[in-house]
Amino acid sequence: MPKTHGMEQYLQAIYVLGAEGETVLPSVLADYLDVARPTVTQTVQRLTSAGLVSTGEGKGLTLTDQGFRRAETLVRRHRLVERWLTDDLGLDWASAHLEAGRLEHVISPLVEQRLVEHLGYPITCPHGNVIPGSGAAQQAGLHLSAISPPARVQVVRIAESAEEDLNLLRFLHQTGFVPGAILTLLNNKSPYEAGISVQVEDHVYALDEHVAQRVVVLVLSTV
Repeated sequence: MPKTHGMEQYLQAIYVLGAEGETVLPSVLADYLDVARPTVTQTVQRLTSAGLVSTGEGKGLTLTDQGFRRAETLVRRHRLVERWLTDDLGLDWASAHLEAGRLEHVISPLVEQRLVEHLGYPITCPHGNVIPGSGAAQQAGLHLSAISPPARVQVVRIAESAEEDLNLLRFLHQTGFVPGAILTLLNNKSPYEAGISVQVEDHVYALDEHVAQRVVVLVLSTV
């Protein structure tokens, strides 16, 4: 991958983490991208010198106006391509994410516009996250881990942070934790049982809390 692509990956990561409400410290960025912290320091220095990133109080990283525009373009194209690859070509979420990461760098404005038209002006990626430039606002919701059972909920979206764990992305897609799905949060049968018990159709899964934090839902009813 060319160095510019590597730098663009950092811009996207800062954009995504910021959109999720996180303070983007270099250590957080390193964990999210699964790279060594010295590597993050060096790349952030290059991005700062290029006028794309600035460091605020507490060493939190933010995108400059130029950096934000560049990151938003990449995120928009990434989510559009994911939509195309899943809807038209039938790829699973993980494969679509990988391929979109390659294609987003070479899509021209013309091809981007044709994709938008071909897909019928979509407003979200397959995981329910709003496509920048679509004019839509991200639907509000709560993390699944924040809801007390028993409850009936509907999946709004999967947090973008889940995309950096391809196995998790596959699990969520294959087991039906997809936008629009109706889930039932169950009381654990025993205080010794671990995980958050969630029923999807006829299957019950005990989700680790860090997984449940990546599923954003609307509460439909409580018991």
